[in-house]
Amino acid sequence: QVQLVESGGGLVQAGGSLRLSCAASGRTFSSYAMGWFRQPPGKEREFVAGISWNGDSTHYAKSVKGRFTVSRDNAKNTVYLQMNSLKVEDTAFYYCAANPFGVVLEDNGQYFYWGQGTQVTVSS
Repeated sequence: QVQLVESGGGLVQAGGSLRLSCAASGRTFSSYAMGWFRQPPGKEREFVAGISWNGDSTHYAKSVKGRFTVSRDNAKNTVYLQMNSLKVEDTAFYYCAANPFGVVLEDNGQYFYWGQGTQVTVSS
């Protein structure tokens, strides 16, 4: 089993940056692919970015590509989401999640473990 705890959310002005962290417990963390998802107010949860079990493969939603970077440090059991050039429309509750298949998947139904989420608010 994997337990996930996100941190790093907050309030930032448009154009600013934030880095989210997701700390995992469990000895099998390095075998899981990790995803970041977000849920804007009044909308459904959507895929943001993901990284394979060994970090060799990443994938991004079109809306964040070129602005967000996902990375992981398996020695620290942590995955990161660096968010630059933030826009008002990036405002959402952000979640990290783990899937046991080792590869990046956009379908949130394939992720077995989820963190509690962290709020990101971008002001104009």
